[in-house]
Amino acid sequence: MTALLLGVIFLLELALLGSAGYWGFTLDVGWPLRLLAGLGAPLVIAVVWGLFCSPRAAVTLPDPAKLAVQAACFLTGGVLLALAGHAVPGVALVALWAADKATLTLTGTPI
Repeated sequence: MTALLLGVIFLLELALLGSAGYWGFTLDVGWPLRLLAGLGAPLVIAVVWGLFCSPRAAVTLPDPAKLAVQAACFLTGGVLLALAGHAVPGVALVALWAADKATLTLTGTPI
C-alpha cells in the first residue's frame, strides 16, 4: 500500500511541474515571455522542492515546516492551473495531494 501511495505522490509531483509549465506556455504574452514563464515556473518549483522537500534536501526542515513548503508548492500549482483556465484540475491536484499525503502520514511514512 505504501509503495502505491508513494508512486501516486511522485506522479502528482510531476503533474505539479507540468501544471506550472502549462500555465507559463498559455500566457497571453509574446513568445519570449511565454518561453521564460513556461520553463521558469517549473524550474523555480523544482529548485524549492529540491532544497527543502526532497529526501536528499540541502536544507533540513522540521516536519511541519517541510509539510508547509510542500503544501505551498501544490497550492501554487493548483492556482496556476486555475489561472490557465482549468480550475477543476487545479483543485483536483491539490485535493489528491492532500489525501495522499494524509494517508501516507497515517501509515507512518515520514513527511
